[in-house]
Formats: sequence, structure tokens, C-alpha cells
Amino acid sequence: MLQGSRCDGPGAKARDAVRVIFSGEKVRPDYATVVPDVAESVSFRAFRVLALEAVVRMKLTSYLRKDQVHVLDMIAVGLVDATWPARYPPALAARLQHLLDTPDG
Repeated sequence: MLQGSRCDGPGAKARDAVRVIFSGEKVRPDYATVVPDVAESVSFRAFRVLALEAVVRMKLTSYLRKDQVHVLDMIAVGLVDATWPARYPPALAARLQHLLDTPDG
């Protein structure tokens, strides 16, 4: 993974940066799972995009508040439901179940 605090351009902020994460590696050593492999992708028009199950796994692994909100949004629009915790290891399943049980925080 490439990380840094420098962004291009005068007045650029970290939120303007592009973050590169390598598949099959942990973003942080303490994370429970590695970043999904590129094989976990699907075709969408002229692009290959990460499959939803893999995206949710990444969100549950990092589990920052913004990631929790992203998963809550997916739950709210019906992309993720009560059947999904069974797809993940116990620690991630517990996080997802918590979000399913407490959608309002």
C-alpha cells in the first residue's frame, strides 16, 4: 500500500489524494482480513469492479465510522440484509449483525 500525507497542488488536502491498496495484503497489521483479491470482481459495463460482498468485507474490516455509515446505507437500500452475516468470519459477522440490529446508531 502506498500512503503519504503529501497531495499534489497548492492547498490540496488528504481527502483529495488517491489511495492505492494492494490486493491480498492487510492494510494494517492488526486487521482481521486481507484486502480482497482482484478475482473477487465483476464486470460492469467496460469496467471490472469489486464484488459487493468483498466491498462489505473491507468496510467491516476497517470499521471506521465512515465505513459503518457506508454499510448502513447499503442496508437501508436493501443491498445487505440479515442473511449476510453468515458470509463472513465471526468477528466481521458480529460487526455486521450489530449494524443490522442498530441501524440508527
